[in-house]
Amino acid sequence: MEILEPRDVPLGGPRAMTVRRTLPQRSRSLIGAWCFADHYGPDDVADTGGMDVAPHPHTGLQTVSWLFSGEIEHRDSLGSHAFVRPGELNLMTGGHGISHSEVSTPSTTVLHGVQLWVVLPEQHRHTAPDFQHHVPEPLHLDGAVLRVFLGTLAGSASPVRTFTPLLGAEVVLSPHATLTVPVDPAFEHGILVDEGRIRTAQTLLRRAELGYVPDGATSLTLTNESDTTARLLLLGGPPFGEEIVMWWNFVARSHDEIAQAREDWMQGDRFGEVRGYDGDPLPAPELPHVPLKPRGRAR
Repeated sequence: MEILEPRDVPLGGPRAMTVRRTLPQRSRSLIGAWCFADHYGPDDVADTGGMDVAPHPHTGLQTVSWLFSGEIEHRDSLGSHAFVRPGELNLMTGGHGISHSEVSTPSTTVLHGVQLWVVLPEQHRHTAPDFQHHVPEPLHLDGAVLRVFLGTLAGSASPVRTFTPLLGAEVVLSPHATLTVPVDPAFEHGILVDEGRIRTAQTLLRRAELGYVPDGATSLTLTNESDTTARLLLLGGPPFGEEIVMWWNFVARSHDEIAQAREDWMQGDRFGEVRGYDGDPLPAPELPHVPLKPRGRAR
């Protein structure tokens, strides 16, 4: 198993909170179509100020918001006004272009969760923007509770539409419990540990680490080696065969496409307007002075 270590990254401009980013990395840009993983908290909002991410754009991807504690108010240029709450999925499709804001609510005392991105494949990357909300039913197994928010696992299936086959599930394990689940051998998988210590494939994963399991496995065995409850996210999908260019909040296929998206955000109306946010949109950073290079699946 390959272990991807987190790195600390400020999120959202001048009012930044710090997140732990495990994807992308130099050694691995993708796990299936999953291309981005930020893990944050638990943060005492009284100390950190919480989340306040001003309106910003997205293209060529879907955003997956999942919380363990707290509440985030979502507004987007489609007019969607929704809340991200623990155990509830918010999935936003950027497609040709969307903008949104994310702000933790006044009632939030501890903020704790993940923000994930999924690459849209070539035939769907210019699709119309969209927003979906889903509350998965918890599946209780011996020593474990699963919430499958995308795809299918252990007989539980999500109705949420994606553009490539995907798996996204929260797994909570009792102290020293072991769970074995069948998985699709066509999928590669990522195991992001939120709490506790998880052993799988003879490898120990600690909090905030992301373990990569290549395609070919027919089952995964997850053991909580902690004296307390452990929690992880299990992500998966078939290896994504396309090369992508990813910069700031955009996923494209060339440097020129990225440059055009940046220009459209700064000058045009491609991304619409987010109504109800108290503040100005985020300005795009300057592009690097060298062309952005495509990247894809690690070999």
